[in-house]
Amino acid sequence: MADLEFFFDPGCPWAWITSRWATEVSALRKYEVQWRFISLSMINTDKGYKPGDDYHKMIHSFGLKALRVASAARAAAGNDAVAKFYTAIGTTIHVEKNREGIDTDAHKFLSDVLQRHSLPVEWANSFEDETHTAVIREETDLALSRTGKDVGTPILTFKPGQPNEGSFFGPVISKTPRGEQAVKLWESVELIATTSGLAELKRSLRAPLDFS
Repeated sequence: MADLEFFFDPGCPWAWITSRWATEVSALRKYEVQWRFISLSMINTDKGYKPGDDYHKMIHSFGLKALRVASAARAAAGNDAVAKFYTAIGTTIHVEKNREGIDTDAHKFLSDVLQRHSLPVEWANSFEDETHTAVIREETDLALSRTGKDVGTPILTFKPGQPNEGSFFGPVISKTPRGEQAVKLWESVELIATTSGLAELKRSLRAPLDFS
């Protein structure tokens, strides 16, 4: 059983940084992370985009296409394949800031990412496959059922399936902690998430994104 379920949308830079923290802790402490899906396109289409917010609509639409590819990867090769694909797509669009073509030829963009990272290029053929859309909708609804709907990404579930299972939106962090700092944050957030009755801990101020 996984120690953490991590619900992500590939287009979200905040989710990407938090995912690198989870990956860091997983390597240091041998924790198992199960990678699951949540679509910002589905969330925001359901409630409506603000007029003129074309960028978020575009990047969320691409995120859904990429999630279909992640779902195909999981169907073909399991959780590790999702982790490898997320690392590939996240590195490309967030760290390298390579987004050319994501709004005009998503299939080619995704194919190129898979090829560069030595992953099966045929996974990209699922970018519009509605079979995977149903999977993503189910997992998006599951994530929101655990936190409530007024949240974004990522959503994390600590100790899934255990009596003290707990979920939160976040942590939303601007830079990935490393080493023991990463472990300390994990232990703190896990304690908060699995403490009965604690609903929210938040501040709206954020430091600039740092992908280093």
